Amino acid sequence: MSLGSSNDEAIRHEPVLLGDVLRVLDPRPGGLYVDCTLGGAGHAAAILEKAGEGARLIGLDRDAQALERSGKRLGAFGGRVELHCERFENIGAVLAGRMPDGILMDLGVSSFMLDDPARGFSFRADGPLDMRMDRSQELTAATIVNTWSAEELATVFRTFGEERHAGRVARRIVREREKEAIVTTLRLADIVSSVVPKGKFRIHPATRVFMALRIAVNGELDRLEEALLTAVDLLVPGGRLAVITFHSLEDRIVKQTFARLAKGCVCPPRLPVCVCGKKARVKPVTKKPVGPTDEETARNPRARSAFLRAVQKEAA
Repeated sequence: MSLGSSNDEAIRHEPVLLGDVLRVLDPRPGGLYVDCTLGGAGHAAAILEKAGEGARLIGLDRDAQALERSGKRLGAFGGRVELHCERFENIGAVLAGRMPDGILMDLGVSSFMLDDPARGFSFRADGPLDMRMDRSQELTAATIVNTWSAEELATVFRTFGEERHAGRVARRIVREREKEAIVTTLRLADIVSSVVPKGKFRIHPATRVFMALRIAVNGELDRLEEALLTAVDLLVPGGRLAVITFHSLEDRIVKQTFARLAKGCVCPPRLPVCVCGKKARVKPVTKKPVGPTDEETARNPRARSAFLRAVQKEAA
């Protein structure tokens, strides 16, 4: 979707797991909340509306277009909203000593990016092979596809996309780019489809390769654990961190990080008393990941792979 899209169009993009996010964050009057991945501001607006009088929200997004669009949507809240063009791992610098009551991270790519062919995230419409969330950075998907070696491409597809045919896809890409540079989404999708058989779950053969390229271009997993640890440090005691993931790699990082933070004493079982002094830093709010209902998936297919996990910071 282009920058000139109307606010009505933005509202039609439904934020995933919205009711569950509000339940686990439990926003209240006077609280300070952070949306680290603002996107279309659907979650942010709902948090402010539910929190009510005096609540404030700080929004971060690396995409300048998203911030401009979200600023219009959140304009009715006036000075209660503060927006920053920043990656979520830079939350500490943005908050500058302020301690929020709740933090939300909605990971992955926004619907606006997927729906805009010019951003190059989707194979459902032809567009430049871009995939940058921050369009000021130099690295694009086209750069990776046309300059990285077959071995490097295979590693990306295997590691970030869990693509079983990674080696075959990489080798075919290298052969095809020798004929002509691969610069559009549909050409890449066609190349991948010529190698990867259609799966039994009817996902497009290029789905995993496109996801892997997007993760590589934007470094989505590079500092996720660090960002989670920083977010917990910044919360007030009793504050909550909620994270929505969309694929197994990022969900695994969130799950394992939360498990480590929730673990207390690590002394050997034979010791009668604790000598390590280690205390749990958080306690789970969601005992297991929360997924969408069948009704939400039918209404919003992009919610089908979403998982929500949340923890609450323990007192020091």
